[in-house]
Amino acid sequence: MPIVIDLDVQLAKKKMSVSELAAAIDITPVNVSVLKNGRAKAVRFSTLDAICRVLECQPGDILRWEPDEAGVSGGE
Repeated sequence: MPIVIDLDVQLAKKKMSVSELAAAIDITPVNVSVLKNGRAKAVRFSTLDAICRVLECQPGDILRWEPDEAGVSGGE
């Protein structure tokens, strides 16, 4: 997937564990782990807002786009 999640980088910068973040934003550690490991298919803006508030970062510090190595598939 071309969207890369850098939540682990931000957690390391703040020296915060998945469990600590989960408690601070009131979601389960499993859901934070799913997001951190790039297995999430979606993230709510309210969750992203809470993460950014707690980690004192911008959404772009957590989410970034990388082009797909195989190229863009389309109907051309």
